[in-house]
Amino acid sequence: MIVYELECHASGHRFEGWFASSEDFSRQQEGGLLSCPMCGSADVAKALQAPRLTRKGNQKGEARVPATAPALQAMTAPAPLPPQMVAMLRAAAKVQAEALKSSQWVGDRFAEDARAMHYGDKEHAAIHGRASGEEVKALIEEGVEIAPVLFPIAPPDEVN
Repeated sequence: MIVYELECHASGHRFEGWFASSEDFSRQQEGGLLSCPMCGSADVAKALQAPRLTRKGNQKGEARVPATAPALQAMTAPAPLPPQMVAMLRAAAKVQAEALKSSQWVGDRFAEDARAMHYGDKEHAAIHGRASGEEVKALIEEGVEIAPVLFPIAPPDEVN
């Protein structure tokens, strides 16, 4: 996992983003899948960060941090969300969780299966899975009705 400090260029909001790899971040950014969690703007990019420098193992220092310990970064906490927004987010998360209970995980076959259902090659069913930005764009251009999952979910085969 890679943690990037992200910044919303539209409003200046700063927040963390966790990605499987730097390629995953690039793919999501190019696909227009990143947005500011505070204002919803899609004008999001990596913010400037201080590099993480560590001492060599043979250098003495005051306290050595094990290589496996996560790096700590100083940051200001975002402003607390208004109670109405918190309630709305909780309600949306609950609706998503209920919808996913009756939906089948198709993983990386999402675009293929959604397209097959759209053209009548496969029986219609509620599905969810992964699709690249290019696949999402192509599905939309073809008129396939899809919707993003609002809150991140762990694929069934990746859950502890």
